[in-house]
Amino acid sequence: MILCFSGTGNSRYIAKKIAAELEDEIVDVNAKIKAADYSPVKTGENVIVVTPTYAWRIPRIVSDWLSKTKLLSAKRIWFVMNCGSEIGNASKYNSSLAERKHLCYMGTSQILMPENYIAMFDAPQAEEARKIVKNAEPTIVDTIACIKAEQPFPVPRNNLYDRFMSGPVNPIFYQFFVKATAFQTDDTCIGCGQCVKNCPKNNIVLENGKPIWGNQCTHCMACICYCPTEAIEYGKKSIGKPRYHFEQLKMK
Repeated sequence: MILCFSGTGNSRYIAKKIAAELEDEIVDVNAKIKAADYSPVKTGENVIVVTPTYAWRIPRIVSDWLSKTKLLSAKRIWFVMNCGSEIGNASKYNSSLAERKHLCYMGTSQILMPENYIAMFDAPQAEEARKIVKNAEPTIVDTIACIKAEQPFPVPRNNLYDRFMSGPVNPIFYQFFVKATAFQTDDTCIGCGQCVKNCPKNNIVLENGKPIWGNQCTHCMACICYCPTEAIEYGKKSIGKPRYHFEQLKMK
């Protein structure tokens, strides 16, 4: 079974590729988290977690959900992480999570996909994003081959920089950067509620037809990147930047 969390579609695309090859089912972890659903999931022996990279680890909301949710019949677990640049030493923390759940850790695969974190970085234009996805395809194929053969992924890079970013930097990043206070809308907001619908943390409500953000943000960028009128900004950091979500690429 594939457990997929996705902010702006990259993980969802990879999960669908894996599911098609394995003829397996995808569980929408976004929906599970949004519904606060921690009921046991009957997974079968093999579990594949497909997720983006947040601050050089899997998102906290994903690790929290996995920690609280029983995976019935599960024996082996693979982690597939997409990122704009690198996953750091995420493998260490994924291995620890697998151990706590008494699962055989089968490794972590890093797949480079288009950047979406416009609260800090630039997202690529559509043409460049398509090239990045095309370049990722061989890695996706290799990832699927390992899972089909029930083999561990190759051991990822693990240098001092990786350990520093996934170790001390990760909690600092969450403490000081992962906040919703900078989100705001302009006059082009039509009050459609798309941001409310897409928020996995139920952190957005509409008041007088305008979105209001709470303090439970995970910085998935779904609200700002899926806004149909691009009415949402993240302070001044997102101004003039292209919005990114996978579906706009119209990839087959």
